[in-house]
Amino acid sequence: MRLRFRHRPIVAAAALASTLAFVPLAAQQSQEKLDYEAIYKIKDEGFARSQVMNIMSWLTDVYGPRLTNGPGFRKAGEWAVKEMSSWGLVNVKLEPWVTPTGPFGRGWSNDKFYMQATTPGGSFPLIGMSTAWTPGTEGQVSGDAVLAVIETPEDLAKFKGQLKGKWVFTAALRDVPALWTPPAQRYTTEELRDLTTETDSTPRGGRGGGRAGAPGRAGGPGGGRGGAQSFAAQRNQFYKDEGVLGLISAGRGDGGTLFLGGNTANRAPNVTDLGLPQIVVAVEHYGRIVRTLEKNMPVKIEADIKNTFHDDTSSFNVVGELPGTDKADEIVMLGAHFDSWHGGTGATDNAAGSAVMMEAMRILKQSGVKLRRTVRIGLWGGEEQGLLGSRGYVTEHFADRTTMALKPAHAKFAGYFNVDNGTGAIRGVYLQGNEAMTPIFEAWMKPFNNIGMDTLTIRDTGGTDHQSFDAVGLPGFQFIQDPVEYNSRTHHSNMDVYERIQEEDMRKNAVIVATFVYNAANRDQLLPRKPLPRAQGAGRGTGTR
Repeated sequence: MRLRFRHRPIVAAAALASTLAFVPLAAQQSQEKLDYEAIYKIKDEGFARSQVMNIMSWLTDVYGPRLTNGPGFRKAGEWAVKEMSSWGLVNVKLEPWVTPTGPFGRGWSNDKFYMQATTPGGSFPLIGMSTAWTPGTEGQVSGDAVLAVIETPEDLAKFKGQLKGKWVFTAALRDVPALWTPPAQRYTTEELRDLTTETDSTPRGGRGGGRAGAPGRAGGPGGGRGGAQSFAAQRNQFYKDEGVLGLISAGRGDGGTLFLGGNTANRAPNVTDLGLPQIVVAVEHYGRIVRTLEKNMPVKIEADIKNTFHDDTSSFNVVGELPGTDKADEIVMLGAHFDSWHGGTGATDNAAGSAVMMEAMRILKQSGVKLRRTVRIGLWGGEEQGLLGSRGYVTEHFADRTTMALKPAHAKFAGYFNVDNGTGAIRGVYLQGNEAMTPIFEAWMKPFNNIGMDTLTIRDTGGTDHQSFDAVGLPGFQFIQDPVEYNSRTHHSNMDVYERIQEEDMRKNAVIVATFVYNAANRDQLLPRKPLPRAQGAGRGTGTR
């Protein structure tokens, strides 16, 4: 309802403001207008004529994996531009970005992987993969396996002169417990209730306790900080000087699942010493070999691994728009990271989010709903190495977080919505500490309460691209999603493939995102903002997984 004042407008407006300050949240919620006719159109298009799984298959089966600057990443970007243009989006393009220190660096791909073990009992193929940005074998090579756990300078002396021409198994055996807990789960009512009672908005720090594959944490010899990092460099030089064929680790998976990262230092075009081949093999095969070696029985490893570095160092985000009407200069954004690791095809991390966002744009276009503000999609590169694509985009268009120098578009920005928690159904929203959003999102969730979306938490979830927007004071939000198998099975693993995607959840998610974006594009005011953060200074970053 719009109020008009005929007499003493200043006094009346002041009185109204004073009254609204004490209106309970439930009453404020009723003031948030919902266009149910538009929501019905969105639901009809998204549920009856969904294309989300077709998009998923293109991004995974055809063009996955999408390691940033690798061939799959580039081909997938070109396909997404063509596809969204065919739907009628405008200004669809591959938009370049750079990191604060320059271009992202080289791409990488694994073109061939063969590895076989021969024991006194016979030969068997190994389940294994290279870590990203590590070299191959330059043809077929063969050598003895040796267990060499090197953790101190004294260990270097112990193994000196013993490793030439051998494949080094780098870690002692670990326990592999039975899977007593089901690997897949949905949030229980109690767990969602616990989220709503939290009062601390501190980021959770990611899903799974850290970013797999961060620099120095690839599935081979580690890195670390300070002295640990110095020793790791010393150890790697020792391996090279000794003439080691390659390094083999078991990682943290089981049941044939491999969790992979990469030696991101090798992205730099001026790096000529790429180190040694680094391989992660299934823990069950790793254990069989190590136990055989512990019996003083020989094991020979034969391998033929071809890895390719791609010299185009430029990277991009995929962007496109649906133009608004009377508020076309104001922007609502939705997005997800487009890149992946290389173990599977990057399905749950994060073709799922990218497909949902593309489908949401298709729904908004095909349903014919009117948008007052311009709606823009951003599919980000370089997320797995530190939210690089979204950070570059935000710096270019809205603000530099190191100085908090704001650009004109900052004042015209309504909000950003992100999906990056796998294939699970959306159950609510992380408020990112923005408590003023509570009554708004409560109203927006009402049409989806019956499919399980009814939870708001003041907390943030760590390491997703919404943090790039929040870091410069823009409203940015990540949805709460059912975990399904994300942490237990698919996140950064060789099992991150199309078959792990839940189609019903994907349809729901696309409809929910499209509706939230529609609401943000058509409400009278921009979404509420928190106070501007302080400048972060060069070298400080948002959280990463």
